[in-house]
Amino acid sequence: MDLFSFGEETGDGRLLADRMRPENLDEYIGQEHIVGRGKLLRRAIEADQVSSILLYGPPGCGKTTLAHIISHHTQGEFVRLNAVEASVKDVREVIERAQSNKALYGSKTILFLDEVHRFNSSRQDALLPAVEKGTIIFIGATTENPFHYVNGALMSRSTLFQLESLTREHSLIAMKRALADKDRGLGFMELQADEEALQHIASMANGDIRRALNALELAALTTAPESDGSVHITLEVAEESIRRPIVKADESTQYDVLSAFHKSIRGSSDAALFWFLYAVEKLGMDPMTFIRRLIAASSEDIGLANPQAMVQAVSALDAYRNNGWPEAKLNIAQAILFAVESPKSNAVYLAISKAMNSIEELKSAEVPLHLRDTHYKGASALGHAGYQYPHDFPGHYVKQDYLPKAIAKRVFYQATEQGNEAKIRHNQALRRER
Repeated sequence: MDLFSFGEETGDGRLLADRMRPENLDEYIGQEHIVGRGKLLRRAIEADQVSSILLYGPPGCGKTTLAHIISHHTQGEFVRLNAVEASVKDVREVIERAQSNKALYGSKTILFLDEVHRFNSSRQDALLPAVEKGTIIFIGATTENPFHYVNGALMSRSTLFQLESLTREHSLIAMKRALADKDRGLGFMELQADEEALQHIASMANGDIRRALNALELAALTTAPESDGSVHITLEVAEESIRRPIVKADESTQYDVLSAFHKSIRGSSDAALFWFLYAVEKLGMDPMTFIRRLIAASSEDIGLANPQAMVQAVSALDAYRNNGWPEAKLNIAQAILFAVESPKSNAVYLAISKAMNSIEELKSAEVPLHLRDTHYKGASALGHAGYQYPHDFPGHYVKQDYLPKAIAKRVFYQATEQGNEAKIRHNQALRRER
C-alpha cells in the first residue's frame, strides 16, 4: 500500500514516460468520449466529486494516468493498492483509516485498486460494506471484462467507464510533446527526430504511449551525437529502438475474437478467415477452439440448409488431429469458407429451443400407448397397440400422433426456404395436407 506520489519528485532517475505522465485533464491524451469538455467524468473530477467507478480498457490506454489525475484533484486521501499484492488485511487497514479520517476530520478517502480483476471474490467482498456506506470511494482499473471478474454487487455500486485503445496519432502527440518539453521531456537536448522515425515508433507501439515514449528515450540516449552535439533520430535508429507490436491475448480478448469469428461465419468469408488466422498466428490461440466453434455453427447457423457444412467441419477436425498445425491450415480454412458461403438457417437451433420450452412446461410426459414397447407378451392387453408402420403407406408416411397428448399439435422444427431446407419445407407442407 502506498500514497500516490506521481509527479512529486524531479525527473532524476525516472523514465520519460513517468516524467511526462499528465498532471491534469488538459494534458491527458485520448478518451474524449468520457473526459472531453462537458463530459460527466471530467466534471466530477474537476469538482472533486468522483463517486465509485470502474475503468475498463486495454493496456496503455490511460487508466492509471486517469487515476493519477484524480489524485491531484482530490482534497481527500488517495490510496493505491495493486490487486496482485494486496490482501484482505491491506483493504481493512485502508477502511479503518478512512473511518477515522471521516469521523475526526470529515475527510474522504479514495481507494484506487489497480488490476482489480486479480482480486478474488472474497477480497472484493471485503470492500463492499465500506463502498455501500460511503466510507471509501472505490476506483478500480482492469484490462479484463469486469462483468466476468468483478462481483455483481460491487459492479452495481460503481459507474463503469470503458476506455478505448489509443491510436498511433495519440502516440505521435505524446512523443512530440516530450520532444518539446524542456522540464520533463527531452526538450533540453539538441534533438532532431525525423517524421518517419516517429511514425515507425508510433506504429510499433500499437497504441501504448508508455512504450512509444520509452522507445523514443532509448533512441535519444543511445544515439551518438553529431559533431555539433546534436542527436539525430532516423528511421534506422527508430527501428533499432522498438520491435514488432505487442499483442495482448488476455482471456477477454480471446472471448471477443472467438465471438467475432462466429458472427463472421454468418456473413463474411473474409472476416471469418481473418479472425481465425489472427487468433492463431498473432495471439497464439489454439486452432481447436475455432474448429469446435465451427462445428457448433454448422448446426446453429446452417443446419439442414446445407448439411455438408458439418461434414466439412468434422473433416477439418480430423485433418488437424492427424496433420497438426500449420499443415492443416488449408483444410480448416476450406471448412470455414464452405460454412460461410453455405445457405443459412437457424431452424435447428429454434427447434431445440421450442422443444426445451415444452419440456419445462410439461415437467413429465407420458408416451402415447401406440408408441410404447410391444416386444413382450401381454403388451396388447395393456393397450400398447395401434402403431402404424410408415413404410406400409404411400410416400412412406402416415399421419399419426408422436408427441405426448398435451402437446400433440406442437411444431418445433420449421424448415426455412434456404438451400436444402426448401425441399424439406415442401415435404412438411405436403404431410400437413394429408
